Amino acid sequence: MKDACTFILMLLIQTQLFFCSAETSMYTKDSAAMLVLPLKTQEISTGSLPRAPNKLPFTHNVTLTVSLAVGTPSQNVTMVLDTGSELSWLQCNTTRSGQPVFFPNRSSSYSPVTCSSPTCTTRTQDLSIPASCDSRNLCHAVLSYADASSSEGNLALDNFNVGGSNFPDTIFGCMDSGYSSNSDEDSKTTGLMGMNRGSLSFVSQMGFKKFSYCISGSDFSGVLLLGDANFTWLIPLNYTPLVQISTPLPYFDRVAYTVQLEGIKVSDKLLQLPKSVFEPDHTGAGQTMVDSGTQFTFLLGPAYTALRAEFVNQTSAVLRVLEEPEFVFQGAMDLCFRVPMNRTNIPEVPSVSLVLRGAEIVVSGERLLYRVPGQVRGSDEVYCFTFGNSDLLAIEAFVIGHHHQQNVWVEFDLEKSRIGFARLQCDLARQRFGVYRSHNF
Repeated sequence: MKDACTFILMLLIQTQLFFCSAETSMYTKDSAAMLVLPLKTQEISTGSLPRAPNKLPFTHNVTLTVSLAVGTPSQNVTMVLDTGSELSWLQCNTTRSGQPVFFPNRSSSYSPVTCSSPTCTTRTQDLSIPASCDSRNLCHAVLSYADASSSEGNLALDNFNVGGSNFPDTIFGCMDSGYSSNSDEDSKTTGLMGMNRGSLSFVSQMGFKKFSYCISGSDFSGVLLLGDANFTWLIPLNYTPLVQISTPLPYFDRVAYTVQLEGIKVSDKLLQLPKSVFEPDHTGAGQTMVDSGTQFTFLLGPAYTALRAEFVNQTSAVLRVLEEPEFVFQGAMDLCFRVPMNRTNIPEVPSVSLVLRGAEIVVSGERLLYRVPGQVRGSDEVYCFTFGNSDLLAIEAFVIGHHHQQNVWVEFDLEKSRIGFARLQCDLARQRFGVYRSHNF
């Protein structure tokens, strides 16, 4: 396993200038390289993602994506950054029109994984569906996700070039099929980058002991950092330990970033819920996961019902509930409101806090209400509460999505098995890293 040097990644949708203090293309144990890229994320139209090599953009729309190069000669790919998944994969089916793909036959460094390989027989043990053997004696993987999307294909190895630094023999899935619930999303991305704690994840294979990010809520700018650095300017992080279990349970994801949710507050009022509501049951169902691959936050039925009722109660004087029981945004968000179109700002609403063991995530202001595109009722627009009901999606877990991680520095510390949180304006982080919005490359 390689010790990875620090990356600092700041993203800009336009073509960027590449900075790196390293002169070598391969990271070594004693390397002290610092990689800095400007970043800007925005609403993206189909086909507009950058394809230039040596860039690592990180975009925030419905998903967070990174752009990098794979293969020899390198092919530019765009991958969803997903802390809720293990195996990274690329779409290799060249017959699918309108979607970027990776061409394995054009890469001299591409190597398929055979069924007898230890990679196939032992390292795939954390995948939700065990790897199998296809008719060509190649290691076959089937991946499924909570949003009803799935992907299927063979494991392979190839060179991954991240910001000009090469990571050879990286294990990934070269997928022949991938069916997503979001076809527009599919048209922009080549695959998915798994970042959980499993042995096959990108962060595990590269040897990173820590990574972190900050997503801005105002202009969608942000910072992604792979590796460790001493940020003396950053306010102290509040850490919450990762939940570990020794006995495998059928509905508990042991390689997810699972934390202990201990309560929910609306303004300063703690919801009166028994602790058992937030504890996984004997099957493992009910864990709380921090997931960059999910946009919004989803709570199991009892917690969601209590939060919904209290939020409606505390906003009754400023928000008008959309009285349409059949309208459920994204299949799980059934609390929506009518907001006059002539308003310059959404009404002031109470904050919602997710109380974790040792830390707290406070969601406030515009992050609590999401305007549903194209939905108008008379002179009103439709805004939906950004917490959804896991039960409506048949998800047996609490999931904290990236929308509620905006303007929060989130640090994933794999070595000490913890996640740190600190409220921070991401503009400040970008400035302290020496990259400014005025840069125009």
